[in-house]
Amino acid sequence: MAVIKPFKGIRPSKDKVHLVASRSVDGYNAAQLNSKLSENPYTFLHVIKPEHGSSSKSRSNSPELLKKIKNKYLEFIDKGILTQDDEDSIYVYQQVKESHTFTGIIACASIWDYFSDVIKRHEHTIADREEKLKNYLEVCDFNAEPVCLCYKDNAVISNVISNVITQEPTYDFSTTDKIEHKLWKLSDEKNMKTIVDAFAKMPAIYIADGHHRTSSSALLGKAKKQKNDNHTGEESYNFFMAAFFAESNLKIYEYNRIIKDLNFLGKDVFLQKLSTHFSIEEKGTTPYKPTKPGNLSMYLEEHWYSLTLTEEHKDKLDAELLTELVLSPLLDIHDLRVDKRVFFVSGIKGLGELKKVIDGGKASVGFGLFPVTMQDVIKISDKNGIMPPKSTWVEPKLRSGLVVYNLSETKLPS
Repeated sequence: MAVIKPFKGIRPSKDKVHLVASRSVDGYNAAQLNSKLSENPYTFLHVIKPEHGSSSKSRSNSPELLKKIKNKYLEFIDKGILTQDDEDSIYVYQQVKESHTFTGIIACASIWDYFSDVIKRHEHTIADREEKLKNYLEVCDFNAEPVCLCYKDNAVISNVISNVITQEPTYDFSTTDKIEHKLWKLSDEKNMKTIVDAFAKMPAIYIADGHHRTSSSALLGKAKKQKNDNHTGEESYNFFMAAFFAESNLKIYEYNRIIKDLNFLGKDVFLQKLSTHFSIEEKGTTPYKPTKPGNLSMYLEEHWYSLTLTEEHKDKLDAELLTELVLSPLLDIHDLRVDKRVFFVSGIKGLGELKKVIDGGKASVGFGLFPVTMQDVIKISDKNGIMPPKSTWVEPKLRSGLVVYNLSETKLPS
């Protein structure tokens, strides 16, 4: 059964929250990142990039750099930019982006649920990346951005959340990307127990986004347990920060594929080989978006095509079939995790991004996929299946530094 735990969040002061909370550092290009760091002394990006403006640069992932990140984090606390709450709480978070409203809770999940398969996964993790993130967490000692977990719709939890969001929020701010953020601090023992007890009845919850962050937290906690002769199971390292959303309150976009070249095949030969498994219809110069599972779009030499599978393939995702029927046999691409000829573009950017990259001469062909559903993810996870790399782009994307979880028992500066 799933364990969730309230915690004493470390949060920005109300007057600076809009300045502190940032997108994940990977969400900025170099120019945007430099601009944010130069113009905003409060952005949490200064914690992640503590050497901005310094002539002294440390090697990526080095102990020296990680110590600087930890020191910058403590500096933010020392200056009162971040302050730890006095009482354990669950945080109700709401994000409004365009026409979508996402509402969930931020609390701690158990690393032992991950090891016991209560927290289910649908992606392979890469050992080297896990180890780097584990080292990062061990030195820096905090979770700054929650992993996104999903649970099956639950009326009890929904009722508590619905009541909470009628109250005055702790935070209510908008960011420059036109996204509205609200946060409510829920410290009422009765309501927290209701939520905790509801999760305790769930046989499984699911990783929607953040497989490597989850596995690295679990590996670190397990290592700390082995070194602690007085382990109780209540230490901070037994948990990691997560945002929990009901399955109906997440949105999944497709992850499209762009391929650098046609593996020495000409256009006509490539189309002829595709016709073995697909019914092909040329759609002209107007972007074509897939209409259902089994239907893909393709952009090749300034024209769009509809590709429809000519035979049924049960229990296989379109991304998997694209690799099996096209990328591997025709284009000699077998492992999407390492092949440098493959680029991935989230569906949130639209099909225009495929056209832009290919028309710019950086690639030869692009494939647009029909998005999977959260029900697909749950079904595959329940069967202990693994989805192809970059199968889903999950919304909402959470902010770094909005709520921070301390991974050790170390007393923070007050």
